[in-house]
Amino acid sequence: MSRPITALIVDDEAHLRAYLKLILKQLGFERIYEAANGQEGIDLYKRWKPEFVLMDVNMPVKEGLEALKEIVEFDEEAIVVMASSVASRQAVETSVEYGASYYLRKDMKKEIVVETINHLIEEIWGE
Repeated sequence: MSRPITALIVDDEAHLRAYLKLILKQLGFERIYEAANGQEGIDLYKRWKPEFVLMDVNMPVKEGLEALKEIVEFDEEAIVVMASSVASRQAVETSVEYGASYYLRKDMKKEIVVETINHLIEEIWGE
């Protein structure tokens, strides 16, 4: 399988979307869609069906966990990585229960975020 090239970043903070977009471009993603809340994320996912999703947990309009649940109900093959500055046990367990592929701390050093996402891509896409 080839590496994924389409991604969706769902985060209510524009500077974090920009930061995550730079990381995904560094990892070879070519088309990156952005959403500022969970509902926009669901709508963009249904429209473009990106191969990889990075989604914040805490957002206005629709929380990330609710959006995760809807995306996975729409497409059970969806690869969604939940990203948050807060990694409470409850949030991690709920993310896994709702179908998240991974839970990432956004406050980790950039090198660790890059390495973690790259490892996940290799694990899922077999590269």
